[in-house]
Amino acid sequence: MEKVSKKTAQSGKIQYGKPIVLHESSRTRQVMVPFFIPRTEGTELAVKLVTYKKSPPPMDWAVVEEKSMSLNGSASQELLKALKTHLITAGVDEEGEFVMIKLNGESSDLTNVDSSTLSKAIAGILSREEIIEHLASRDLSQELVIAFKSAIRLREMQNACSELRNYLESGITDEKVYQDWCDNHNWVFGNAYLIKDDVRAISEGDKLDLLLPTVISGYRDIIELKKPDETVLNWDSTHNNFYFASPVSKAIGQCHRYLDVFQEVAIKGLRDHPEIVAYHPRAIIVIGRSNEWDSNNFQALHGLNARLANITIITYDQLLAQGERLIEILIKHDQTDEANDEEFDLPF
Repeated sequence: MEKVSKKTAQSGKIQYGKPIVLHESSRTRQVMVPFFIPRTEGTELAVKLVTYKKSPPPMDWAVVEEKSMSLNGSASQELLKALKTHLITAGVDEEGEFVMIKLNGESSDLTNVDSSTLSKAIAGILSREEIIEHLASRDLSQELVIAFKSAIRLREMQNACSELRNYLESGITDEKVYQDWCDNHNWVFGNAYLIKDDVRAISEGDKLDLLLPTVISGYRDIIELKKPDETVLNWDSTHNNFYFASPVSKAIGQCHRYLDVFQEVAIKGLRDHPEIVAYHPRAIIVIGRSNEWDSNNFQALHGLNARLANITIITYDQLLAQGERLIEILIKHDQTDEANDEEFDLPF
């Protein structure tokens, strides 16, 4: 049985423990000194890692400052977590990436894990015959399918929003980056849209950014993406009102043409894709930023949008906020269903 001792420091504010020797040789010694620091929410365990070097008498051992460090409570916890996970993989000879899943029912942090990679790993585990037999005997198969489907989809959505936020905060303005992101995460435009079409060209010379079918009718709507560094609104000091900046006006004109052409050529379905039907299609233009706007800007955009026919202007920050709001609703829905012990299948 290992003993742990605590003593109160001279300041009377904290306690410390007996130094623990981590490593010692004829020339060096490495020790850990634990400190117990009282906080409002409880006692925090901080540590100091000290390296000593053998010195001539009478000093004997001298502290090597450049090889010593102090870790606060959160850093100590992260170090402990990292040591635990890496010790597990130390005995594995194969190269690759590893995911640690707790077996006691607690949740695991999968924030930076690619959902497709995780799905393959879990599928590999579930393919083992003895595990399948156990699940079948416990009648947990459907429960696990629902749990995995919900958790993986939710994590994928959260990672997607984090990715979009990073793009915006990093100042990335390449339209292709946002085209690819929206192509992969069209759910961000709302659950009115189920899937996306791979078709882009509606006529010779007219190629759309995104074509989304609505869930209820199946009719297609248009998504037009512009750069996030474009100006959305200008202020007219003479008439004291906001108006659409030139890039937005050009995008509106472009979408008017798309809507007219699309309605004309796809009223009964596109020639090579009869399943793609346009009936009074609408367009959403994503352009510019609104992270520094005040309520007057948002009110102005709302008013200008209200006077457009079948076209809506939103900023990339509004698109991000819409995605994050969908995630919040999904989490609350999951929690409600769990409380009511009802099954829930994601509507996306």
